[in-house]
Amino acid sequence: MSTIRDFALPDLGEGLTESEIVAWRVQVGDHVELNQIIADVETAKAVVELPSPFEGTVTALHAAEGETVNVGERLFSCDTGGPGDAPAAAPSVETDAAATASTSAATGAAEAQAPASASAEPVETREPTLVGYGAGAERGPKRRPRRLGAAALSEDLVPAPPEHDRIEPDTATHPRGDGTGRGERPRSTPPVRKLARDLGVDLEQVVGTGERGLITRSDVEAAASATTSTAAEPVSQPTPGAREAAPTETRIPIKGVRKHTAAAMVRSAFTAPHVTEFLTVDVTATMELLAGIRGDRAYAGHKVTPLTVVAKALCIAAARTPEVNSRWDEEAQEIVRFGHVNLGIAAATERGLVVPNVKGAERMTLIELADAIAALAETARAGRTAPADLSGGTISITNIGVFGIDAGTPILNPGEAAILAMGAVRRTPWGHRGEIALRDVMTLSLSFDHRLVDGEQGSRFLADVGRILRDPGLALTMA
Repeated sequence: MSTIRDFALPDLGEGLTESEIVAWRVQVGDHVELNQIIADVETAKAVVELPSPFEGTVTALHAAEGETVNVGERLFSCDTGGPGDAPAAAPSVETDAAATASTSAATGAAEAQAPASASAEPVETREPTLVGYGAGAERGPKRRPRRLGAAALSEDLVPAPPEHDRIEPDTATHPRGDGTGRGERPRSTPPVRKLARDLGVDLEQVVGTGERGLITRSDVEAAASATTSTAAEPVSQPTPGAREAAPTETRIPIKGVRKHTAAAMVRSAFTAPHVTEFLTVDVTATMELLAGIRGDRAYAGHKVTPLTVVAKALCIAAARTPEVNSRWDEEAQEIVRFGHVNLGIAAATERGLVVPNVKGAERMTLIELADAIAALAETARAGRTAPADLSGGTISITNIGVFGIDAGTPILNPGEAAILAMGAVRRTPWGHRGEIALRDVMTLSLSFDHRLVDGEQGSRFLADVGRILRDPGLALTMA
């Protein structure tokens, strides 16, 4: 007997509630294997490959390419019966109001009510909405790890390099608008495409100024403004002395990534009582360590940066002050203290703010941590961060120093107890061994949830991070 199973759009991380179907990898009638990629979907933050959670024959695709689907809505149906039971065409099935019941219960009820002569009729069983990827979600809430694809994090991930190390985008090798060939849809995000529709802008006529030709919100607004100006010119000649009134405001719909980020920040700011502390540290020894590493063949091919060292220092300090690596569970009225560090790295990308995290960062060597951060960088810049990398973070770092900022008051990533902001490294007159000398100095800013972390605990944690950066050799005694 054939069994029709539905695959609903899963929660793809960070609370995003909808996705757009970019491309189907299968068609009706195709046989799919367990965990075979069946579609590419695009959220406001990333393009995600969706694997099939079961094996069978595709009987229906419930959304067309370019269509937006909400989390929990059906994407495709699959006949999971044996090869001999596969129907020639997609069977017509009726959705029961009890579709939220378990697969076994729904199947059993349907078989009990069906007459013996109708045993060959397909029976529909509704899959519960999956969280994460593929079949792993059917076994429980634990997410199945995914391999990182190629991509990259924005400059927010990278520490402030010296001026001679900065690399500007090569407009000669990556011309504006490149990547949109004839017959291809221009590269843009769902919120930008919606804005273009609202403003009546044809994206085929817009040149993208974003990364690799990505069309941004400002590109669409500029195109809309140019169209309006062009249409208004031939109407009439202005009278002498008359001036055309310049627009005094621009209204931009709150949607997509901006709407999601705003909601998350408000929820965090008004749920967790924030406290922020600052510490200015002489990091000359750390910078000298990094200079020495660059000439060490053991580190060849590995990008070890100040961010890497700060991340390692954070992991060591968190083991000494576990309160900063915990979560407040309001519903259970419990404090969840983590025995691992899933280190979030705040990143500003073309799609907005994302905070992918390095799983098990406390177990990694300096090289492993550098490689893990670089891998997150690749996926984030290409907008292909896996949902598993956007969830499960326990503590975060944000590198505001790349923008020339010394200190700030970062808002906690929802569900975490602390976030550390690292400022720019500046050559500054500083007291050293009883004299004034030019030293490399950095300011650290730590925000923490005062429900979970007392002032003393936050201060000790921040001081430990500072001590390691001041004298990296202390890491050997503190680890």
